[in-house]
Amino acid sequence: MNATAADYRWLDHHCPELVRACCVTIVHAVTPEQVLERLRARPEGRVTGISALVDASEEAWRAYGGDRHFVGLRMVDGWTVMVEPNGFLGSLEEMAAPLSRGTELVTHFRNVTAVDQFSRYSDGRLRLRFEPLFPCAGGGAEAESAVALMREVGFDLEREGGSLSATTEAAFALAERMTGVRLTPELLDAADFLCGSVPGV
Repeated sequence: MNATAADYRWLDHHCPELVRACCVTIVHAVTPEQVLERLRARPEGRVTGISALVDASEEAWRAYGGDRHFVGLRMVDGWTVMVEPNGFLGSLEEMAAPLSRGTELVTHFRNVTAVDQFSRYSDGRLRLRFEPLFPCAGGGAEAESAVALMREVGFDLEREGGSLSATTEAAFALAERMTGVRLTPELLDAADFLCGSVPGV
């Protein structure tokens, strides 16, 4: 897969309510049901399509007042994609590290105040972490080896800051390069998401 930020320019106009604030975590060879179990989540039924998932997340926020975190999961090509509208669980090391034990995961997060983070874990260990808005300040054992790939997908490593929209698109492209999972409008609109709520952290 040779994804670049340009392949994700549809995000802002297709699902702006999602990318304004979300966390997307992609876990290899672990089913959605197993992810819910690892997160100690309570099943919350199923919804079809990204718009329905965003609506369900908003309903959960009103119902739980932030005491539980709503997630939607769908398996794609041997990987489970966990989408958190207005969420952040996947960005937390105490969640991502155990979720990656015996496997690997990639996660990226952005909130409405432009706080963002991209991480890669393998078998419980953090391998790469950086802020997409400040990609030249990365850390982890794979930080140096990831530089060329980060440039290829569209990150500007010569300066700090930049367009939040462009760096979000580049984060989605980098996640695709690392996992082989391509997210498209068609996939998200047709996705049957297994939903769950995770105890507050």
